[in-house]
Amino acid sequence: MKHLWTTFGAWVSTLPILLLPAAAMAQLADAESELTSVGTAIGTDASNDLPTIIGNLINVLLSVLGILFVVLVVYAGFLYLTAGGEDEKVKKAKKLLGQSVTGLVIIIAAYAIASYVIEALSDVGSTS
Repeated sequence: MKHLWTTFGAWVSTLPILLLPAAAMAQLADAESELTSVGTAIGTDASNDLPTIIGNLINVLLSVLGILFVVLVVYAGFLYLTAGGEDEKVKKAKKLLGQSVTGLVIIIAAYAIASYVIEALSDVGSTS
């Protein structure tokens, strides 16, 4: 029964977080036009060219990967702090932290390469 209440409490506590976008849009008089302008900003408007849309999609993907990196670092830190001196858990936490940092370096390199390529494609597309 205690597990049921804990699960129920976890779901109820996440509800305000899920409703934050609705609360943020509550002050807008014309929410539909604002959503359209947001869609235009992220590259879903048909008037954008292909390199811009691809660049926006890559930016979103790399942002999600950056958030995943933060979650992995927090998890590795949690494992390290709760290891209680057990060598196996400490090694696991350090290994996970090292892999996370390696992933971050790869993400930054991918962002730099993608940014350069999209910029080059945009320059080529605009000169012709």
